[in-house]
Amino acid sequence: MSNKQADVGLIGLAVMGQNLVLNMADHGFVVAVYNRTTEKMTEFVEKAHREEPAADRLVGCATLEQFVASIKRPRRIILLVKAGKAVDDTIAPLLPLLEKGDVIVDGGNSQWTDTIRREKELTAKGFNFIGSGVSGGEEGARFGPSLMPGGPAEAWSTLKPIWEAIAAKVDAKTGRPMEDAAPGKPVAGGVPCATHIGPDGAGHYVKMVHNGIEYGDMQLICEAYLVMRELLGMTAPEMAEVFADWNQGELDSYLIQITADILGQKDPVKPRKYLVDSVLDTAGQKGTGKWTSVSALDMGVPAPTIAEAVFARCISAIKEERVAASKKLKGPKATTIRGKKAMIEAIRDALYCSKICSYAQGFALMAEAQKEYHWTLKFGEIAMIWRGGCIIRARFLQKIKEAFDRDPKLANLMLDGYFKRTLATGQANWRRVIALAAQAGVPCPGFMSALSYFDSYRTANLPANLLQAQRDYFGAHTFERVDQPRGKFFHVDWPDPKRPQIGM
Repeated sequence: MSNKQADVGLIGLAVMGQNLVLNMADHGFVVAVYNRTTEKMTEFVEKAHREEPAADRLVGCATLEQFVASIKRPRRIILLVKAGKAVDDTIAPLLPLLEKGDVIVDGGNSQWTDTIRREKELTAKGFNFIGSGVSGGEEGARFGPSLMPGGPAEAWSTLKPIWEAIAAKVDAKTGRPMEDAAPGKPVAGGVPCATHIGPDGAGHYVKMVHNGIEYGDMQLICEAYLVMRELLGMTAPEMAEVFADWNQGELDSYLIQITADILGQKDPVKPRKYLVDSVLDTAGQKGTGKWTSVSALDMGVPAPTIAEAVFARCISAIKEERVAASKKLKGPKATTIRGKKAMIEAIRDALYCSKICSYAQGFALMAEAQKEYHWTLKFGEIAMIWRGGCIIRARFLQKIKEAFDRDPKLANLMLDGYFKRTLATGQANWRRVIALAAQAGVPCPGFMSALSYFDSYRTANLPANLLQAQRDYFGAHTFERVDQPRGKFFHVDWPDPKRPQIGM
């Protein structure tokens, strides 16, 4: 072990941990590293010394005692281990070695309720705890992630110099990401994609919603691809050109960009084919999309597009059942739509309008969570730190920041002037795409749920009046009247459905 004193320590040297360590070292921080298996730590440090210009800033530690002793006080210790029990199992042996005021940072995808519990327990013992979302995958960890820390303000002030240094940077005027030139040469200037989200579990909650929105984004893009493939008969390279073109306009985003790259990728095994046509249509998931949907259900916040994205992955997973069903359940005859150029424009509008609704649901969910957990979330800042580094980074997020700058108490993104105009302009095409997809039997649950959300939100009188009367009929759940003040409830002695009525 080196005698060099570290500015920060990191436990957990899987790929994300290794990349975050190198990012911190590139930005001038001396980093102590520890892994449960010493061999992995040794291999990482040795490889870094062969390949990385900032490797002299790494301090490899074989034991926790060496690790803790090598870090300057107040110690800043980042955990990048599997969410759940592994986090508690990593914290437990650390605590006897730490001193009051030291900061533990959980950078994994922990559930926000676990973070609330851990922050409370560690604060009572005199330690500081931060639950921080880290978004951007391996590349983001290495060159600049989006960082969403939640915890005590004093703990954030200790972590802030590191988090702001290593975060992705965006141009202050345009909101566009500023890319690093090369490893070891951090980007200069720009606004860091890191901000204090709020107390206890706020950071991990916002990261979870980010992931839920990511599920929605990916599903909506896949539906645009499916409609082009099934209704227009387009090939992968033709669709690659469309997505590349979309990436020059309002839909400019990391996910649109990689979609264009994916669709243009030849199959390395079968060079005459395109890779996307060889990939099995069964999607995986790690749980954060489900957590987002469950939280929405628990708090009574409508987030149907995010939930449909989760269900779409679930139904994709029952591949054998779907193959069997395809031979027995028949839909409409296949049809090809004429007017390819106009239809592609319509699909673009359907995608953009659906995207607006999906983000509106995510921000509405965060607005309700801040009431539930007594947080104060700054939605404009959240949109700002998502403009770079993270998976959902997009030009579109600048519009969301501007919307909350205009009205910090905006009830729903769809009510902002820009988004209201966009929905008004695009909804005819949006409806056309969904109608044609339904007529052709092409599943578009994301597009359809987003449109239903939009139509439900703008409808003054929904059929819930009948539903509430039904509830009162069979369960005496009471109802409110349109001609009486809100909060005043009534009940009717309904006829017994088992007893024949006069005149029936």
